[in-house]
Amino acid sequence: MEYVLGFDGGGTKTECVLMDSAGGIVARSIAGPSNPTRVGVEAATREIEKAAELALREAGVERRAVVALGAGLAGTAQPEMKQQMQASLEGAFPGIAVTILTDLEAALAAAGNGTAILLVAGTGSAALARDEQGKIWRAGGYGPPFSDEGSAYDIGSRAVARAMKEREEQGAESVLGKKILERFGCNAWPELRKRASAQPDQVFPMIFPIVAAAADAGDSAAREILHEAARHLAALVEMVATHAGLRGENLGIAKTGGTVGRSAFYDAQVDEALKRAVPRAKVGALQMSPAEAAARAARY
Repeated sequence: MEYVLGFDGGGTKTECVLMDSAGGIVARSIAGPSNPTRVGVEAATREIEKAAELALREAGVERRAVVALGAGLAGTAQPEMKQQMQASLEGAFPGIAVTILTDLEAALAAAGNGTAILLVAGTGSAALARDEQGKIWRAGGYGPPFSDEGSAYDIGSRAVARAMKEREEQGAESVLGKKILERFGCNAWPELRKRASAQPDQVFPMIFPIVAAAADAGDSAAREILHEAARHLAALVEMVATHAGLRGENLGIAKTGGTVGRSAFYDAQVDEALKRAVPRAKVGALQMSPAEAAARAARY
């Protein structure tokens, strides 16, 4: 039997699926970040290989049985970077047909055919709308500091700024501030700021789970941060829906990304904000994972 690998790679993790010739998923795995713009082409390729090996091992399948792979990768919108990743993956998987998509293209493919609105809320954030003619509108997804409002990166950055300000105003750490410092083993903010300056992707997105858990536990500061983030995400969706002429239509808004399903409070805030932005829309999940959509793109 022949197999296809599919990947969904971002700034925090890489998801992989192994698909058989009948289109069934026989294994899934997760590895580290594979956005080449953030971590570099070599590091991104290593994580993709790692995810592939984990999935193949789980299924008991030899690599020689894989005939194609599709990778939906953040950071590959620029043709030069896409070409570099294409060459790198072809070198890492010799004899296997390689298809590269952006993470947004893979996610939109996972939303199915026809009219669709997609919200991506992971390490970064973006919204896409596709009309009946197949024309696509996009908002966001250009990385900090230019966009990504409401993303895990943005939420982490705002949480640090909020906690530092509260430390200055109150002369003591807030509950949220203490949890952030403890997460990174830091005694004071200068230490965390130094780490964030050197490796922001290894700091700010990792703070999102702290904020999410604190919000679910009733922390007012965390809830204010997530309420604002939800408003920013809804603004992206409203923008593309308006441009596509879909704001008044009965249609679905599909959510995907690493922040989705991590906090009951945040999910509720996002859903409420989306309903205000596109009142007649139904908010739900993708029809399939972006990794599966990438595998199907490579398969067909």
